[in-house]
Amino acid sequence: MISHSQFLAVIPRIIFVVAIQIIVGVNSFSEFDKIKSLPEQPEVEFKQYAGYITVDEVQQRALYYYFVEAEVDPASKPVVLWLNGGPGCSSIGVGAFVEHGPFKPAKKGLMKNDYSWNKEANMLYLESPAGVGFSYSVNESFYDLVNDEMTARDNLIFLQHWFTKFSEYKNNDFFLTGESYAGHYVPQLAQLIIQTKTKFNLKGIAIGNPLMEFNTDFNSRAEYFWSHGLISDSTYEIFTKSCNYSQIRRQYQSGTLSSICARVNRLVSMEISRYIDLYDVTLDVCLPSEKQQAYVLTQLQEGEKIDVCVEDETYIYLNRKEVQKALHAKLVGITTWLTCSGVLKYNMKNLEIPTISVLGSLVKSGVRVLVYSGDQDSVIPLLGTRSLVNKLAKEFGLNTTESYRAWFKGRQVAGWTQVYGDLSFATIRGASHEAPFSQPERSLVLLKTFLKGKSLPVSSEM
Repeated sequence: MISHSQFLAVIPRIIFVVAIQIIVGVNSFSEFDKIKSLPEQPEVEFKQYAGYITVDEVQQRALYYYFVEAEVDPASKPVVLWLNGGPGCSSIGVGAFVEHGPFKPAKKGLMKNDYSWNKEANMLYLESPAGVGFSYSVNESFYDLVNDEMTARDNLIFLQHWFTKFSEYKNNDFFLTGESYAGHYVPQLAQLIIQTKTKFNLKGIAIGNPLMEFNTDFNSRAEYFWSHGLISDSTYEIFTKSCNYSQIRRQYQSGTLSSICARVNRLVSMEISRYIDLYDVTLDVCLPSEKQQAYVLTQLQEGEKIDVCVEDETYIYLNRKEVQKALHAKLVGITTWLTCSGVLKYNMKNLEIPTISVLGSLVKSGVRVLVYSGDQDSVIPLLGTRSLVNKLAKEFGLNTTESYRAWFKGRQVAGWTQVYGDLSFATIRGASHEAPFSQPERSLVLLKTFLKGKSLPVSSEM
């Protein structure tokens, strides 16, 4: 029991807290994270928030988020969490400021993104795990060996606290989305939400060019390279019979690359050449920060990478002190914000953990699942992804409800799709590993139809 004098001492604090709540409303704590305006930002009507949520008080580990309300009627729109992959790459620097956030950095500040995903949803971008982007752990020993289980657990704790802070959104439809290594992050987080019976209104997940099954995903590269004319018939033969890419990757990671696999890798790299962007084989080579998450998965192409990009506007913008101040961001244990972490040591053996079966269990639990592929990506080619989804549908007894067909944006074919009830597969025509970056308009159509539970357009409907 506190004394009379102690009670009198805390009265001013109580009065202050109550006054703040009266001034800014019930959800006062979210107001502390409200962004007034970003430097050189176009004028907009929607609200933005950014800040930290502590997920471990003992180690002082905190995850950084950027939240953008929907342009119109945010109260009725779903909340969509976005996670970039790597593992170890930034959802703010890639997802928000390069792919589908409301603004894109330019030489004169920020420009409006006409195909921002906050046209359809309240977008929540999360830097995860700690050590990525602006997220941090004061106890730096945390960075020494981070794995999928730790990442899923911290992401769940983050969401629990975030929905408490933004309680006005706790009953909105909720979706998990991401790309690349988020093929691990997203299904594992969804599974943990269900297992712990956490009361989020989880409706579905969508993952783009995702790593789901090590052997199938990586070994589909050989056929993709060959079918696109990047390697010769003879190289294709030894790349499938003498040493495939999953063997190369596994041996390289363990430091046991055999002479035959080293020879195959050199031959493939030589024929492809170092002037081809592996995650968009149709584009001229360019390696700004939005590409870096793919290179965690493609470290084996021999030869120096050729960067013909003059500037990386996102990197420059997010390292400006006034920008970091506006974003309520800070650098803890690092001196520079990086697109992909320079301190995180992720357990790369986790790449071999299959997540494809998790998708089946999610569908059985009533969660809608969309797997999509930018069809110009050779990092995680659509060939492997499509075969995994087809195999999953057969194993779980999911009947085809929409046969393989083209889907449209306006009068143009935007990709192809096949649907098995609550499990869907779609390609995005002309898209790279980061599909919303290279095909923003088609990607927005894909998101819109998925959130609404509709079929992709069969003609010029949208």
